[in-house]
Amino acid sequence: QVQLAESGGGLVQPGGSLRLSCAASGTTLDYYEIGWFHQAPGKNSEEIACIRKRDGSTWYADSVRGRFTISMDNASNTMSLQMNGLKSEDTAVYYCAADSSFNQLRTGTNIDYWGQGIQVTVSS
Repeated sequence: QVQLAESGGGLVQPGGSLRLSCAASGTTLDYYEIGWFHQAPGKNSEEIACIRKRDGSTWYADSVRGRFTISMDNASNTMSLQMNGLKSEDTAVYYCAADSSFNQLRTGTNIDYWGQGIQVTVSS
């Protein structure tokens, strides 16, 4: 059984940092296209970062580019999202995702595997 388990969320002040991790079990993440989504209160889920397996290239949403960094550690079978310079508008539930298709991952629909979601709250 494949599972993705996020950790590292919580409450942080504006300007602070958090590092989210997503550990995979039952499969090897290196086989998949991987990414992070978030869903803010009252809004649709939005992809914010991903890594393309073919060449390791990364993509970021405009809202997080320059502040967030996605990475993959094959040895621990874990993907991470380093979030710096956090803003109140980053408050959301964050989900890691893995799909065999890069194009499918980008749609955010019919994704092979999702994590359970983890809350990030940015507030003073």
